[in-house]
Amino acid sequence: MKKKINYTNEPLGQVKVIKDFLPTPDELAFKEKNIKITMALSKESIDFFKNQAKKHHTQYQKMIRQLLDSYVSQFKHI
Repeated sequence: MKKKINYTNEPLGQVKVIKDFLPTPDELAFKEKNIKITMALSKESIDFFKNQAKKHHTQYQKMIRQLLDSYVSQFKHI
């Protein structure tokens, strides 16, 4: 970003205040307890997650963990 921003005192127009929905820094720093397990998955599933993880620059284990956490969260309140 090389172009300098010039601020003026012009009115902004109609402004809408939204509720703060972002997590606090404390919530972002919170680390959930994880338990290591050994689990056999199909080569097809692992290949899929590895390819997707590479595309999104993340870890495939993290993607699998988030998928399972999302699934579990749907049934917590039943």
